[in-house]
Amino acid sequence: MPELSALEVLSAIAKTGSLSAASREVGISQQAVSARLTSIEAQVGVRLVTRTTRGTQLTPAGEVVAEWADQVLDVAQRVDTGLASLRAERRSQLKVAASQTVAEQLLPRWLVSFQAAAARHGATAAEVSFNATDSEGAIAAVREGQAELGFIEIRGTLHELRSRVIGHDELIVVVPPDHKWVRRSAPITVAELRQTPLVSRKSGWRLLLGTEEPLDSDQPAPAAHPLEFVSPAAVRAAVLAGAGPAVMSRLAVSDDLAHGRLRTIPVADLDLRRELRAIWLGARIPPAGAARDLLNQIATSR
Repeated sequence: MPELSALEVLSAIAKTGSLSAASREVGISQQAVSARLTSIEAQVGVRLVTRTTRGTQLTPAGEVVAEWADQVLDVAQRVDTGLASLRAERRSQLKVAASQTVAEQLLPRWLVSFQAAAARHGATAAEVSFNATDSEGAIAAVREGQAELGFIEIRGTLHELRSRVIGHDELIVVVPPDHKWVRRSAPITVAELRQTPLVSRKSGWRLLLGTEEPLDSDQPAPAAHPLEFVSPAAVRAAVLAGAGPAVMSRLAVSDDLAHGRLRTIPVADLDLRRELRAIWLGARIPPAGAARDLLNQIATSR
């Protein structure tokens, strides 16, 4: 099958009647027109054009091929227009699924910066709709095509997904200023943490701490708290009200720590630092559009 550029040259020759006029029609040099014509004749195996003193004339075979070329070019133009429409739609809308920490602490600032950057360039930022969930929910949404871009905060292998580190966070044990652990000079131990009912928004230490195997699985099950909450903000409020210690994102309680409303308690031999990642399906980098634009803006504003 001849390339579209060669078919375009043949169509231009049919319309204009000369190589020089065809070169002006297509916007390339006459030498390039001649080279493409030679290429298509070699490919199809028949003479398509004859040169006379009056100009360039299509052979009978050339007239047939030129008619086919016009049909192919017409279809190609419709496809190109349709693809442009799809690209425009992709740039105008973006669905995001984000973990609670990212959704509450980082995504609002990123989206404001995203809109401001678009305005500076005289453009309209994509309309972003996002679902605040947990990391597992964000992974599932991206895999199932319900979101083009996800933001997560857990470790582990992301099968079939691409990812990029867009920030860092740390899980910390927090208590009110009057809690007994504040007066301790030494860090608490993992065993003590296990024996203490922790305020949480999910059952199970694996989800709470956001790690694959945060503690030795041979140990007894951690103490369960009678209260569970649906969001980090509710967990924070419960800790402030004296419900007990909690393991929380440092990002989520940074203001409380700065003003002394909460205190962080060190835990011996437990590293809960974590990477915040953007995830998507497909190529090594997101396809051109709002997802890539947003990621580039996040990288710029870090």
